[in-house]
Amino acid sequence: MKTTIDIADALLERAKRLAARRGTTLKQVVEDALRETLRGESKRKLEPRLSTHTFRGRGLRPGLSWDDWARLRDLAYEGRGA
Repeated sequence: MKTTIDIADALLERAKRLAARRGTTLKQVVEDALRETLRGESKRKLEPRLSTHTFRGRGLRPGLSWDDWARLRDLAYEGRGA
């Protein structure tokens, strides 16, 4: 597919020099850079894994959810004047 984009002159020159050094086309350099950026973006969107630990317990009490942070925070500070 053809498209038109505006690229800063200095950036375009650097991309052209890179293509020449690699013995490839400007199109290939731009496509590779775009793929790499999109791959990095999809990795960033993955939610971090949360390790949970309980001590002398069996996890969350019935009726609580890890998605309800406000309620969990309120319970954690209950009776502590916060």
